[in-house]
Amino acid sequence: MFYREAGDFKTSYLEDNQTFPIRFDRYRYYAVLAVAFLVVPFIINDYWANAILLPFLIYGIASIGLNVLTGYCGQVSLGTGGFMAVGAYACYKLMTAFPEVSMFIHVILAGGITAVVGVLFGLPSLRIKGFYLAVATLAAQFFLVWLFNRVPWFYNYSASGQISAPERSVFGVLITGPNAPSWATYLFCLIFLTLAGIIARNLTRGTVGRSWMAIRDMDIAAEIIGVNPLRAKMTAFAVSSFFVGIAGALFFSIYLGAVEVGEAFGIQKSFLVLFMVIIGGLGSIFGSLAGAAFLVVLPVVLKLIGVDILGWPTDIVAHFQLVIVGALIITFLVLEPHGIAQLWRVIKEKLRLWPFPH
Repeated sequence: MFYREAGDFKTSYLEDNQTFPIRFDRYRYYAVLAVAFLVVPFIINDYWANAILLPFLIYGIASIGLNVLTGYCGQVSLGTGGFMAVGAYACYKLMTAFPEVSMFIHVILAGGITAVVGVLFGLPSLRIKGFYLAVATLAAQFFLVWLFNRVPWFYNYSASGQISAPERSVFGVLITGPNAPSWATYLFCLIFLTLAGIIARNLTRGTVGRSWMAIRDMDIAAEIIGVNPLRAKMTAFAVSSFFVGIAGALFFSIYLGAVEVGEAFGIQKSFLVLFMVIIGGLGSIFGSLAGAAFLVVLPVVLKLIGVDILGWPTDIVAHFQLVIVGALIITFLVLEPHGIAQLWRVIKEKLRLWPFPH
């Protein structure tokens, strides 16, 4: 009754190949986008923007990028934090070198630069895979952080070693700097998340996505049937790094405003995004967003319950958060490897048959 496809017939291949072929799904996503674009900007405040909404939007883009590489193409990566740093520093150099160029262009170009770097570090995937590829991407993480720390040109020879985002506006409205209104920064990040989700959804349902999944499932068999491993893996690294670079640029310029590479983009950032993908669900765009939302909201809820209501010390609540995340990762890996996305699929299957028993 709540989620039925009865009467939803397709009369052409074009209708069947829509991004959301089920009419109910389309209307649901249209409703979510309408609320996100037309309602939330009018009720948002600084706390909700900085504590939940902006981190969710930015980490959602990074999770989609990592899920393209790991979930769809099967290439394990532990260098997400380093690639986010590439996007952040590329955006900073572009903002300071070309102040008259639109901020949209800066963020997109930062993603493009990160895509090139990601392809370079993805070349070892042609020879190694699994644990060895994870170690190679982990080496890329440490190398990139070391590079941005040790070469003063990247932070414009600042004495502190930090990079700070200058004030920039879009259509006359500030989107960077401490005076930027929360609704403007929210909408700016929301536009990029929406575009990233649509692009990733269409890529994964097309020829490119099928080649990624063929490599993930059995690379030797995929090559035998005509899938080019070089093209498939390099496009996965490029698309993944492009999204991650955009997330890094937004994380630096819109959310934080000033960063130091070791603190903002260290190895813990790579593991955080990986945990989002694992909990949300490998090989699912919705799972990427669900995992990002879960791990962004969890600290806020624990602080509200542990610190504000129960009066626990802040450090105890922080350690308790790590315990919960670790336990959830083990639980999902053992009981439900496809994460929250698979739980949502099961719920939809139940709703299709409700009120009749399964």
